[in-house]
Amino acid sequence: MYPRSDGSVITWGDAAYGGDSSRVDFVVEHGLQEGVVQVVGHGFAFVAIKSDGSVITWGDADNGGDSSLVEHRLREGVVQLAFTSWAFAAVKSDGSVITWGDADAGGDSSLVEHRFQEGVVRVVGNGYAFAAIKSDGSVITWGDAGEGGDSSLVEHRLQEGVVQVVGNDQAFAAIKSDGSVITWGHADYGGDSSHVEHRLQDGVVQLVCTSGAFAAIKSDGSVITWGHAASGGDSSLFQHRLQEGVVQVVGNEGFFAAVKSDGSVITWGDAEGDNSDIERQLSEGQVVGNGFAFAAVNSDGSVITWGDADAGGDSSHVEHRLQEGVTQVVVNGSAFAAIKSDGSVITWGETDVGGDSSLVEHRLQEGVVQVVGNGYAFAAIKSDGSVITWGDAGK
Repeated sequence: MYPRSDGSVITWGDAAYGGDSSRVDFVVEHGLQEGVVQVVGHGFAFVAIKSDGSVITWGDADNGGDSSLVEHRLREGVVQLAFTSWAFAAVKSDGSVITWGDADAGGDSSLVEHRFQEGVVRVVGNGYAFAAIKSDGSVITWGDAGEGGDSSLVEHRLQEGVVQVVGNDQAFAAIKSDGSVITWGHADYGGDSSHVEHRLQDGVVQLVCTSGAFAAIKSDGSVITWGHAASGGDSSLFQHRLQEGVVQVVGNEGFFAAVKSDGSVITWGDAEGDNSDIERQLSEGQVVGNGFAFAAVNSDGSVITWGDADAGGDSSHVEHRLQEGVTQVVVNGSAFAAIKSDGSVITWGETDVGGDSSLVEHRLQEGVVQVVGNGYAFAAIKSDGSVITWGDAGK
């Protein structure tokens, strides 16, 4: 799926999960011809917002592709979309929220619906539940109770002052205006932060997550982690290096990477995230991660990679093309695409999901202005408005 510059949308991939919008019905196909400003999707369905605030859905009916039960409420005014693994939520300009999809994963919000008829400014989803932040700083949750849909144990702390909520697969964490952090959901996934609670009482400015853990960056540049140890919740081996100077933390499926003010990078979590072999090559820049590997874009335009070799941690076969001129790296589930200043694109990682772009390489030599990735493929838009895709043909 890709929204074009004229507001139309092109889809491809598995028809049952939204890859073929022409086969859903004429209304959907016609509705995607113009005016689309945003498209989001989970693994089974897509939702598009149009410039008039209406919403179009397609894909697996049970998991949000069919919004007919709430269609009359989605005809105007939608300003934000959020999703879990099987459901969607739409925030309207009047601050109300509409949900649809799998009932157990947040598609049914009837028990709390009376609380978000107005005043909602943002909705965040994890794998199984939603959290809505209201303009007064309070938070409302629904969905799978054990995975964050039930926040009753911390409800008294969620009545005011919440400024950010982050969700991983099965838990949520919220920052309050006083810099404290509140967590709920599955205990093993970071819903229980009691062992680091004394360090989360103040000074937290940002939260980042992997699939099963959280990391909090404090105003003094230190980092605190909790949650599933194998997903980055245990940073004890590197705690001495995370006491100060951290300016950015990135999380992927299984591990975290922290960039310090001196340009050094520290990784922890899944063992394949270890960057010790290439740490000396890293200088000040930005780090991105897919599900299994990382890439650092250095200030000189070079790229360094580490992690699972098959998923892009090994970029040796394109290393000569990554020495300079890279302005951005984009990820999907297990591959990378680098955009260079001359508009060319270089790819590496798992070949079947976009790491191999050889079939379209001649079209990626110049003029690329944007690349996006989903779990299994990439799409590039060129300056002439054309779109090039590669990766898993079924996705």
